[in-house]
Amino acid sequence: MIKIFFLFGLCLCKPQITISQINYYSFEQLDSLEKGNSKPIIIFFHTEWCKYCQKMQNTTFKNDSIIKLLNSNFYFVDFDVEEKRSVKFNGHTFKYKPTGSNTGIHELAEQLATVDHKISYPTLCFLNAKYEIIFQYNQYLNTNDLLTILHRLK
Repeated sequence: MIKIFFLFGLCLCKPQITISQINYYSFEQLDSLEKGNSKPIIIFFHTEWCKYCQKMQNTTFKNDSIIKLLNSNFYFVDFDVEEKRSVKFNGHTFKYKPTGSNTGIHELAEQLATVDHKISYPTLCFLNAKYEIIFQYNQYLNTNDLLTILHRLK
């Protein structure tokens, strides 16, 4: 009996580790979300092969301050530009466009991640509630730089 209480007591004393995670949304969810609670939208355009994209995913977007700010003030969409499925957004259907035998780009990336007539990765695109581009940034961002931008745009 004493062993049971001892084990129960150890379970209660065990430190609880909570890991914050970004709330991810799809393009298809944005229409209904914006009707209920309007927030700016951030779209992270990336590829699997981009080392700077991976670095942002593994460092910048794992920071607790970034996560809290994104979750409370923005809708965050994570989008691989080589996504092959069609996406419905803002009354349009956007598709993947092959550019070679194993290469291509999604039409959504062309529309929202093009900066100065070119696309580079990673790109962050900020939209207002009317889906108008209010800001784009097409380079790696560390935690401090992204925090500065998020505070200005929230």
